[in-house]
Amino acid sequence: MGERGALLPGATLGVLGGGQLGRMFVHAAQAMGYATAVLDVDESSPAGLVSHVHVITGYLDERGLAALAEAADAVTTEFENVPAAALDQLAASVPVAPSGAALAVCQDRAREKAHFDACGVASAPHAVIEMEADLAVDPSLLPGILKTAGLGYDGKGQVRVNDQSELEAGWEALGRVRCVLEQRLELAYEVSVVLGRGADGAIVHLPLQENVHRDGILAVTTVPAPSATPAVADEAFGAAERIAASLDYVGVLCVEFFVLADGRVIANEMAPRPHNSGHHSIDSCDISQFELQVRTLAALPLGDPRQLRPAVMLNLLGDLWFPGDGDTQQEPDWPAVLALSGAHLHLYGKTEARRGRKMGHLTLTGETAEAARDTALAACAALGIAPF
Repeated sequence: MGERGALLPGATLGVLGGGQLGRMFVHAAQAMGYATAVLDVDESSPAGLVSHVHVITGYLDERGLAALAEAADAVTTEFENVPAAALDQLAASVPVAPSGAALAVCQDRAREKAHFDACGVASAPHAVIEMEADLAVDPSLLPGILKTAGLGYDGKGQVRVNDQSELEAGWEALGRVRCVLEQRLELAYEVSVVLGRGADGAIVHLPLQENVHRDGILAVTTVPAPSATPAVADEAFGAAERIAASLDYVGVLCVEFFVLADGRVIANEMAPRPHNSGHHSIDSCDISQFELQVRTLAALPLGDPRQLRPAVMLNLLGDLWFPGDGDTQQEPDWPAVLALSGAHLHLYGKTEARRGRKMGHLTLTGETAEAARDTALAACAALGIAPF
């Protein structure tokens, strides 16, 4: 998408996907005076329920895409697995950011790794497994993690393999689809960069975020990143900016990095949208990742996001509604949480709680990083979340 004039408040901004990221984008757009349109097949989708227009079709439904293009002055996406072809069809009649071409790279782990290499950004040693003969990998890649090349997120579509026999069994279990085998690395900690890039090439970013995952799902984000040195932060920011620029990316992009025990910074994966680790920015920064998404889509000045106070973000999974091992649903103790100073509760409007399902997040802010962490640990105790 080349440079174009700004879309001012009063215009309609569209989004493919009706999940919680779309809902928070819609809230940010509406706060800035924009109308919104959502395309999602679920008539009860969190974003669809709060949008001015809800087109209830699948992503590749031609009539639905035409209706979204008719309703919206520009369109973005909130979900990395939206078919790139849907964005390409929309782009024929309405500005789209990010582009289908950029999305296609982010959707395929093999192409993603190749893009990192082309940008001079280090990633884990890996091999692409497309056919049975490819299972004869370099022994140095084992033990490793076998991941499907497409349609994987939140720990889905991947299996740990320790040796050749487990690699073969793992590929069979994943359906013999195209996969990437990554060498398992010794990690010290994980960080992520959330940036916004405009059509004019301007780039800004949120502060570096340190993340803790459990069972492949983000559990805790701490900002500023307590373990990161200035050198690590500079390397991560520089790498993320090179990746975005080389994609000619327009929109909000998240790049996740591993920091290894020996100090090296290794790109893990990227998401072509706002990211779970950036949710704290709604309450801790003067420009949130969702306002940044609005600004990039509307071709507005990006501003300079600043963190106003330290923060810890806790993911709230559906498990919290089912204490213990039983199936009896029980509402978490929100009054105990909201009694904590600096607690900001965000629930996504999902109609059914399920174990492992992201139902909301809780951001704890404080005057100091230590105060925010102490409050977050108190919230963990109140909700039955394992401490970090």
